[in-house]
Amino acid sequence: MLDSAMAALASLADPALLLMLLVGVVAGLVMGLIPGLGGTGAVAILLPITFGMEPAPALALLIGALAVVHTSDTVSAVLLGAPGSASASVTMLDGYSMARKGQAKRALSLAFLSSMAGGIIGAVGLTLAIPLARPLVLSFASPELFMLTVLGVALAAVLSRGNVVKGLVAGLMGLLLGMVGTSPTTAEERFTFGSLFLGDGLSLVAVALGIFGLAEIASRASQRRGENAPVKVTGGWGSGIREWLTHWSQVLRGSLIGIWAGVLPGVGATAGTWLAYGQAVATAKDKRQFGKGDPRGIVGPESANNSVEAGDLIPTLLFGIPGGVPSAMLLGMLLTYGIQPGPSIITDHLDLMYLIVWSFAIASVLGALFCFLTVRPLASLTKVPFAVLASGLVAIMLLGSFQEGGQLGDLWVMVLLGIAGWVLKSTGFPRAPFLIGFVLAIPLERYYFLTDSLYNGFEWMLRPGTMVFLAILVLPILWNIFKWIRARRRLDRDDDPQHENAVDAESPLKNSTWSLATALVVILIFAGSLVISSGFSPEARLVPQLVGWGGLIMGLALLGQEIVIRRRAGQLQAAMPVQVAAEAAASSSVVMGSPGSAHAVGSTGATGSAYTGSTSAGPITSAGTGTGSRRTAGAVATAVPSAESIASDAPVNGQTSAGQGPGWTKEAGFAFKTFGWMAGFLILIGILGYLVAVMIFVPAFLLIVARAKTKTTIIYTAVLYVVLLALPTLLPIDLPQGWLSQLVG
Repeated sequence: MLDSAMAALASLADPALLLMLLVGVVAGLVMGLIPGLGGTGAVAILLPITFGMEPAPALALLIGALAVVHTSDTVSAVLLGAPGSASASVTMLDGYSMARKGQAKRALSLAFLSSMAGGIIGAVGLTLAIPLARPLVLSFASPELFMLTVLGVALAAVLSRGNVVKGLVAGLMGLLLGMVGTSPTTAEERFTFGSLFLGDGLSLVAVALGIFGLAEIASRASQRRGENAPVKVTGGWGSGIREWLTHWSQVLRGSLIGIWAGVLPGVGATAGTWLAYGQAVATAKDKRQFGKGDPRGIVGPESANNSVEAGDLIPTLLFGIPGGVPSAMLLGMLLTYGIQPGPSIITDHLDLMYLIVWSFAIASVLGALFCFLTVRPLASLTKVPFAVLASGLVAIMLLGSFQEGGQLGDLWVMVLLGIAGWVLKSTGFPRAPFLIGFVLAIPLERYYFLTDSLYNGFEWMLRPGTMVFLAILVLPILWNIFKWIRARRRLDRDDDPQHENAVDAESPLKNSTWSLATALVVILIFAGSLVISSGFSPEARLVPQLVGWGGLIMGLALLGQEIVIRRRAGQLQAAMPVQVAAEAAASSSVVMGSPGSAHAVGSTGATGSAYTGSTSAGPITSAGTGTGSRRTAGAVATAVPSAESIASDAPVNGQTSAGQGPGWTKEAGFAFKTFGWMAGFLILIGILGYLVAVMIFVPAFLLIVARAKTKTTIIYTAVLYVVLLALPTLLPIDLPQGWLSQLVG
């Protein structure tokens, strides 16, 4: 084992391998600054570049990016108060406050060093996990491996933030989509509808970039303005470095919490950083400065967010359970190289395991060093409006999706899944279980087929390892059912399911007509899969039928939830006029019974005028004492909600109440216009070829959608064109050729 570790370290002395690690670090730092990309976007965009590479440089490239994404996303959080990722929002609380006091360098040095330490400690944790978990992993047979794949999808769904039923539906939909193509057990085509293109299944890159990348671009492309007055990078680096050394205990605690959060499927960096922040507050003697520039509020979360990614690799590599989206894509890459997680990777590819460990540790150090040296130019990137970045990101993502299969069909699948990803995000479905289900679909079916062939009936479920995994699977589900029952009995108001169905900024169409329609579409998809799969052979239809029935049951449960939400919303609306009338009557009696009230209400003295006059913003005149009149008006204004207060309490986007949300919003319209631009770009690629299409799409999008200046548009397009023209000579990349270019050629 020590020999493998030293051999992996020696391999990093290879200039080509070290170059790939450096490229990954730089790409990860840049992508960490762009809101919505993070580790998911970094791995998804770089994954196509790895096709044709050997496993070692491919892993160095991806791990280099993954290790530093959470280092650079702090820059915008501290300098602009606009975090580059959700996990960096924790750092923003104290980091931005510190920067506004002229201590930006102090805050950034605390963050960079903590991220570096978190990455190194996470790599150490991954190293220790290999010898500790090796005997356990080598004892696994096909039943344990099957239960692990089920556990990966189920825990990612159950532990996802938000509605558990939606998480399970998303995971089952990912499993169903992963079964499109050739069956791994019978070589029979399934759900292809006679298409040769679908015979090989869907591209992992197209699915990942569509569900996450294009969906995020459509959600954010309406942001046409950058930051006008960013905080200046001032203060001293030295003071931050010296202060960081005094908080070594927070670094250690935050890193350990991050590793633990990474090992648990579905928890992720955001939850890990908030847990680290919570422990920092809980263990502090003086809590008054948290949120106002306390260094402990930076050190703890920043140590956790990098160690989360290392902790996430432990279940991914040793058990084949990806805890998040980036690790799911990394697992998919390993499977394409024929590297199976679990016993196989420990016995046959131990050198690659240690290469990942060393790459993660070295990348963490390099990422912090680069951030110290380049913080000013990195900060300038955060001022670019997202709408300006969107056109270049679309061009790069579509080019990346083309590399795996070399077919334009992958690009259309990517755009269609982008629409699906936007709908899932907007209606409150977690998307991580979807991608994890897609990646684990084939391993799940293969392990189940082996288990069913080697064991009689369900005797494999009596194996000790299988029973342990079954208990781990069932306990979270039972806990959620218990919380639901308690909420129904009103024993615990905090667990009310209405809370998890509340509308939020990330899911503006939750509990709306859109979410109801999505539930109906889910039911139709799973019902259709049951009908279609009934025509397959018994071996080929076994798992698709199980997934179809499970999805249909969850879809019906989701539809029931939507109906209950609407019924409660109707009851609330019916009760509101009665309550408002009662409050108005009570306030009127207060007005009529108050001394001097007749003079306070206005010239007419009528009751209706009294109500109106009391809520007016103008000066109150009366024949009596001014003080008594003002007190009376204040009492009425307090007792009866004004039109302004009622309007401020109403949900955004025209949503009147939970369950009766908007049928169409401005954001939805902009999102679909963005997808329309993407479809037009694909049509241009199919006719004219990629480079010509870029020269038309990018400037048109910048001028019309992003409303960029002409000079910016020309420079942006020229630089992007030169980069894309040079890429095929630097990397193994093919550019899509159009019908016209093929005709001329």
